[in-house]
Amino acid sequence: MLAGDALTPAEIDRIKKAVRNAEAISRFKFSVFVGVSEENSRGYAERLHSSLADPEHSVLVMCDPEFRALEIVTGPEVRRTLGDVECGLAAASMQASFVGGDIVGGLVEGIQQLGEAARAPKNLHVKG
Repeated sequence: MLAGDALTPAEIDRIKKAVRNAEAISRFKFSVFVGVSEENSRGYAERLHSSLADPEHSVLVMCDPEFRALEIVTGPEVRRTLGDVECGLAAASMQASFVGGDIVGGLVEGIQQLGEAARAPKNLHVKG
């Protein structure tokens, strides 16, 4: 899901590529919404997330540049490997880019961070 008439086709392609990479790394679904949210941006992002095809295995990044809102919503299965700390670090990284006026670059970097952080840990089996 991607909204935002202010984005160029090239910018949309950059975000889509970051989403595909994050999905390949993590095996979770990623969605991005760029546009105007409601006054309660968290509630709006949660409603968007719950409307996804598989919210349990999904991550939603909602960015409202006009009201300077950024929300990351994760499903219960995603939260097993992607916690609040990792989401907070990705959000801080995105916001640093947003302050510099680079919305798309911030989203791309943040999505990549989230995908890496959501990667399932490797299982180490020790034979005795």
